[in-house]
Amino acid sequence: MELQHGRVYLVGAGPGDPALATLKAVECLQQAEVIIYDYLASEKLLEFAPPEAERIYVGKKAGDHAMSQEQINALLVEKGQSSVVVRLKGGDPFIFGRGGEEALALREAGVSFEVVPGITSAIAVPAYAGIPLTHRGLAASVAFVTGHEMPGKETSDIHWDRLATGVSTLVFLMGVRNLELISSQLMAHGRSGETPVAVIRWGTTAEQQTVTGTLGSIAKIAEEAGIKPPAIIVIGEVAGLRQHLNWFEERPLFGKTVVVTRAREQASDFRLLLEEKGAQCIEFPTIEVIPPANWGPVDRAIQNLDHYDWILFTSVNGVRFFFQRLIEKGEDVRALHGMRIGAIGPKTAAGLQERGLRLDFIPSEYRAEAVIDGLGADEVASKKFLLPRAAKAREILPEKIKEMGGQIDVVSVYETIRPAGKRGEVRDLLKEGVISCITFTSSSTVENFAKMFPEADLPSLVDKVTIACIGPITAQTARDHGLEVKIMPGEYTIEALAAAIVEYFSRP
Repeated sequence: MELQHGRVYLVGAGPGDPALATLKAVECLQQAEVIIYDYLASEKLLEFAPPEAERIYVGKKAGDHAMSQEQINALLVEKGQSSVVVRLKGGDPFIFGRGGEEALALREAGVSFEVVPGITSAIAVPAYAGIPLTHRGLAASVAFVTGHEMPGKETSDIHWDRLATGVSTLVFLMGVRNLELISSQLMAHGRSGETPVAVIRWGTTAEQQTVTGTLGSIAKIAEEAGIKPPAIIVIGEVAGLRQHLNWFEERPLFGKTVVVTRAREQASDFRLLLEEKGAQCIEFPTIEVIPPANWGPVDRAIQNLDHYDWILFTSVNGVRFFFQRLIEKGEDVRALHGMRIGAIGPKTAAGLQERGLRLDFIPSEYRAEAVIDGLGADEVASKKFLLPRAAKAREILPEKIKEMGGQIDVVSVYETIRPAGKRGEVRDLLKEGVISCITFTSSSTVENFAKMFPEADLPSLVDKVTIACIGPITAQTARDHGLEVKIMPGEYTIEALAAAIVEYFSRP
């Protein structure tokens, strides 16, 4: 897909969960030169845009408008005359999103535009709350209604007398501040005060909050629960189905905020495992993986691969960087012909198998000590090993191989450094007690996390936070820094760690 220059794409960002954005929305973002985005559009979607794309926030929420609608229209016209502009709007641009106004302003100025529909929150949020808007025997019609009409209007465009009894299900957007007025108007025009009602705040996100009641009681219930915008109101018999169909808020990690400290390029798989179970994840990479400062030892090893009996890989990163360098030096997997290949851990093994390599050895436990036990003295003695790994790593494996009469060359194919991260944000969340769990997948993630905060402050910051570690070595490093480890799986993989976190927080 190639986007046209001098064109504005009015893109629906969906209801809040970034995974609900459309493929077309992502394609537009990937080629955007300017992104003009709203308060309700997930900022995670901005990660699809090129780093050099200009990002302009024009969010509007109750009592806090970064830019008026007239100013937004003028900005779209200005930028859209010469750039690929994505106007990223929460939900759908044409469902109470003022997208029609923006499109008219563009048409009047002669600027080309295209509308990319999004999943409107009017449909998605009730679904995530377990409420079907139509249901056989309960609701054969549905209406979407603004709960906040244009200020200053002398008369309302809402025909309460027809709406109250003429439509099965009513969905009010932006109406939580007027909930008492909405309820009283509907009851005054014939809707029963016993009609089920649900109010859903921040729907489809990990912060989703739902309260239920009747038309006669919901205003008081929502006020007592502290429900504030953004929220959607669903009125009708279908709201009563939530007690049977609530799926999103019943996931085992719903309401839990988990910090993922893995390197940015490796965090996604782990984050997805946790998010599928309902967690809100904060990616806080404490390590960044970069090439080594000096490729010399690696290059010499590649030139002499036929001298080695074994090559051992201890991480996915070791596999990735070694083979990148192998290819850069004009070689490929055929250069490993005649060598035996070992890997610690299923992910490392998978990285090798994806390259068409057959493994000779995978230890039963995913740590260095198990390699020694698994190979045995006869296989190690008088053999020559190559170990491509991180610049800083445990020395147990090379030391044991030497003790057993083997030779080993350790070459650094990557380094880990501490990246510039959102330390302030995480510190504030820790102080506020928002974070439920911090995960560590290596000793390096622990070490670097500890260095990001003053040593004296660390114990108090994590005092009420559950610490989860992928294995015993990582757990010991955490304990060395005064952290109490409460979660550690029996199998040292991210899948097992995610399962252990679910099991821990599912306990009664």
